[in-house]
Amino acid sequence: MGRAIKAVLLAALIGFGTWWIAALPGRVAADFAGYSFDTSTPVALLALAVLFVVLYILLRLVAAILRLPFLGSRWRMERRRHAGDIAVTRALVAIAAGDANPARREAHKARKLLGDTPQTLLLAAEAARLANRDDEAETAFRALVAMPDAALLGYRGLYRLAVAREAWGEAATLASEAERAHPGANWLRPERSRLAIRAGNWAAALDLSEPGPAKAALTTAAALAEPDPRQAAVRARQAWRLDPALMPAVLVYAGSQRAHGHESVAQSAVRHAWSVAPHPDLATFALAPVTDVLARAKAAQKLAGANPEHAESRLLLARTSLDAGLVGEARHQAEAALASGIDQRRFHLLLADIADAEQRDPEAARVALRHAADGGPDPAWHCDSCHAAYPVWHAACPACATPGSLRWTAG
Repeated sequence: MGRAIKAVLLAALIGFGTWWIAALPGRVAADFAGYSFDTSTPVALLALAVLFVVLYILLRLVAAILRLPFLGSRWRMERRRHAGDIAVTRALVAIAAGDANPARREAHKARKLLGDTPQTLLLAAEAARLANRDDEAETAFRALVAMPDAALLGYRGLYRLAVAREAWGEAATLASEAERAHPGANWLRPERSRLAIRAGNWAAALDLSEPGPAKAALTTAAALAEPDPRQAAVRARQAWRLDPALMPAVLVYAGSQRAHGHESVAQSAVRHAWSVAPHPDLATFALAPVTDVLARAKAAQKLAGANPEHAESRLLLARTSLDAGLVGEARHQAEAALASGIDQRRFHLLLADIADAEQRDPEAARVALRHAADGGPDPAWHCDSCHAAYPVWHAACPACATPGSLRWTAG
């Protein structure tokens, strides 16, 4: 309904305009280049309107002719861009599929069609890396470094190449340059921490670490590596507070307390750790000041009392009792450990020593030695991440560099 009203009003307006022009009085006369014109005013207005339309059409036609070269260039540019976009897509698909040669071919085509943009350079670098052409990848990444807006992409690519070559010094330099190019990049912090761990720079690794289980391990390593005794004591206390059951943290803290004459504090920390997670090194530390064998056996009883049913407590009491000549007590504690299900080489070797001390059954010692050869492995430090085993503790696994991943287990 609204459209019909608008159409009627428009027709009425045009009709009124036409009638008004037709009713205009007067005539128009003109002389031009020997020609004379004499006509009525409405006809002259109509001729002027027609002349305007003709001139407008001619001007548009001339403009279109003049724009033909530009339109042709724009068409060719759009065609190249479309072909370049297709090459980029194909290269991405080839990289995702792991097809190195098609990826390099399409990436080269994309660079040829679109030029060296951050996108095409990154694509070419990743395709070259997939094809194990590190020289090509490095060239593309260095070209990205020269672009202020894309420098981080270049530094990260070069960093990955350096890590793959295990060039840790170069990787550390690239990480620092990447930090300057793009301060606060999320991926840089863990990578810089990893490099610090690889280099054994525990203080730097601690500063870069996130809160979590690894913090205590890194703090312990930083305390052990700290040359300043006061700062070392501070870090030792921090490590122990972070994880009072972590044996190395307990020992470094207890050691600092012992060095300052606080033996009771040191022993208390060791007993608490024994109550949670007994470890032979804790016993070695606790019994170190005691030289008399009977006194050592008594001190061992005090330490084992923090966790009396644990197999480690039974083994400690059996060994110290045997050293003190208390063979019957040693046998009792060994049998209690056996009842707990322990089957380790060190246990069977202890049984062989007890049998030798008893001097009642020579065959018992030989049987124990045979069981030692066939028994289960002794506890060691095992990495939760890569499952590598080590006889001594490390703040980070030497194989995979995962901090705080070592656990004291039998395998």
